[in-house]
Amino acid sequence: MKSWSISFNEPVPYQQGLNIQRRLLKARQDDLIPDTVLILQHTPVVTMGNRGRDNYLLKTETEYAEMGIELFRAERGGDVTFHGPGQWVLYPILYLGGNEADSHGYLSNLEEIAIRTLGDYGIDGFRREGKSGAWTDAGKIAAIGFRLKKWVSFHGMSFNVSNDLMGFDTIIPCGLVGEPVASLKTIQGGSCPEMATVRNSLLNHFSTICNRELDRFDADGDLPTELERLTRNP
Repeated sequence: MKSWSISFNEPVPYQQGLNIQRRLLKARQDDLIPDTVLILQHTPVVTMGNRGRDNYLLKTETEYAEMGIELFRAERGGDVTFHGPGQWVLYPILYLGGNEADSHGYLSNLEEIAIRTLGDYGIDGFRREGKSGAWTDAGKIAAIGFRLKKWVSFHGMSFNVSNDLMGFDTIIPCGLVGEPVASLKTIQGGSCPEMATVRNSLLNHFSTICNRELDRFDADGDLPTELERLTRNP
């Protein structure tokens, strides 16, 4: 059976995206759906993973609210990051048992997806020793934090395309003091590709690297009955 991907064109509030992930996770654990990749943008939100610390937040909860930024403690690995419109977030819901039962290998796969996507646009991407994610000479462009439950993955990777990076100024991104954050737009300016183009690059490389052939669906289009049930509720 082919795997599925479902993409949302309009930004999704973080809690709504998390609810969808949890439903997909349970359905995958129960073998009701194939491996499924959720790809979306979020409304502005700062999320803290299980290694995140309050001192990585540079604003108070009230100040974040006044800026229109939610604050959310997430059940993923990693530190503190920012999500907002113009940034793709890739949430693979994958069974990683058997020969794929290797969280470090999965982390490397997510990094490779980001690096090859950068290569599509003539940008050299690379890893850094002891740090997760993907980097460019201009700064970090992809952040990774995931979790496994019963060997099914959820959460995943964010990739900066044309998002406003000011949100990152309100945190210490990934707990890395003084480290710049980049996007395709800050690197390429007016030559920055469209969001849909980058989404296709990410999904193409996901399919190759994770060895999953994808049937691709738009959240606003015709969906398989089970996928519609799991994704169209808040």
